[in-house]
Amino acid sequence: MVVPSSLPPESRPSDGEFQRRAARNLAPVLPLLQELGGMFAAAGHELALVGGPVRDLFLGRSSHDLDLTTSARPDQIEALLKPWADATWDIGRDFGTIGARKGDAIVEVTTYRADAYDRQTRKPVVSFGDSLTEDLVRRDFTVNAMALRLPGVEFVDPYDGLAALAARMLVTPSAPEVSFGDDPLRMMRAARFAAQLGFTVDPQAQAAMTELAGSIEMISAERVHDELVKLLLAPDPRAGLTLLVDTGIADHVLPELPALRLEVDEHHRHKDVYQHSLTVLEQAMALEGDRVVPGLAEPELVPGPDLVLRLAALLHDIGKPATRRFESGGGVSFHHHEMVGAKLVRKRLRALRFDKETIKQVSRLTELHLRFHGYGGPGVPSRDASGEVDSQWTDSAVRRYITDAGPLLSRLHLLTRSDCTTRNRRKAAALAAAYDSLEVRIAALREQEEFDAIRPELNGNQIAETLGIPPGPVLGRAYKHLLAFRLDQGPVGEAAAREELLRWWAGQPEADASSS
Repeated sequence: MVVPSSLPPESRPSDGEFQRRAARNLAPVLPLLQELGGMFAAAGHELALVGGPVRDLFLGRSSHDLDLTTSARPDQIEALLKPWADATWDIGRDFGTIGARKGDAIVEVTTYRADAYDRQTRKPVVSFGDSLTEDLVRRDFTVNAMALRLPGVEFVDPYDGLAALAARMLVTPSAPEVSFGDDPLRMMRAARFAAQLGFTVDPQAQAAMTELAGSIEMISAERVHDELVKLLLAPDPRAGLTLLVDTGIADHVLPELPALRLEVDEHHRHKDVYQHSLTVLEQAMALEGDRVVPGLAEPELVPGPDLVLRLAALLHDIGKPATRRFESGGGVSFHHHEMVGAKLVRKRLRALRFDKETIKQVSRLTELHLRFHGYGGPGVPSRDASGEVDSQWTDSAVRRYITDAGPLLSRLHLLTRSDCTTRNRRKAAALAAAYDSLEVRIAALREQEEFDAIRPELNGNQIAETLGIPPGPVLGRAYKHLLAFRLDQGPVGEAAAREELLRWWAGQPEADASSS
């Protein structure tokens, strides 16, 4: 294994320094781990803390998992853990794993593995091993191939994971084409670690990812979904997404994203949609949490990290490639790309096994993300003689904006604001002012009216009685008309609602049929 040349040898901590760090950072669980190590040693077995928890000691990250590996076989592990733990489970027995809980601590102990892969599926032929070193070489990256032997807290690093960690570099313990060929999901993990931990990928490993990109298709959609979600919820998803696109992996798991790299013509008649989408994602993330809006007493709050908002920010423009048209006057259009995009979002998220509610919410935000640009003109508000923003939207239009967004309104606020990536400061300021104005108007209307419970001012029974019709499709149409009337006019009272109902009914063919 080649240690990255950018790392000076003196920057590697000594084993003694590592043990001091381990003792300090592991202090809350060290007694428990040493107790376990003593139990296994007394029974003639090796035991070691391994993988992510060891890596996180150096990164200063808290690790909720305690993953251990041992020379003991599953039946022997269970026999040792049962009298010690408050509870045990063996759902992973076929893979050598027995889980246990003692107090608040959760541990998973796995027999040393020496698996073989058939390269046709990701599922290995499970084979138990007898060596910690052999077990570590089958792990994804050297930063996850370090261990602490217990109970003595002896540092084991046969593949120089500590050096790679100090260089913040992802290197595979074995040749990358072998590692990724055995388990293509490791390529997705590389992108996730880039997003979560700020690591870069060793050039040889990135070349192997590019060469083997198509093999990701043997991985189940559920597994890809899990890695993609972790990536999107990470501090820097752009880094991971860029890696997936640059290596060609995204062509197989999220093809709509690289498809946004539309060729920009020599006249630069539209912006780079791919880079724009990544920037919108970053800007949406920056708005998560408390956000103070001028004129609003309470801050808008979308707690982060918010998966629905981040998915919508990334995918809101995926309808553009299919709708791009170069106009005769030299312009370019993407007419109805929000509607096309909403359909594409539903299709892709279903393929990635997202739940129905997430699919519904992300596609709805995609569909609504352009709605604001009718406010005050084409994205730029006009101003009255005093310089104040002069909106062209009526209260009825604002009501519809609120009700169409429903519970997604706060997220729609953030998505719409994030969608402004212009470098023209004057235009950006005008858009922000327009949206400030809209949010203030929304707040004022919401104070006056209960939008979450808005209903027509005549219920179904009253409509049926007024028109003399039975329940059915015609009654449903009448109800929808009165609901639209309520949104247009605001609260008007039952008498005005009944008058409007009769006016509408007079123009319906069913009214003529009932009178004859």
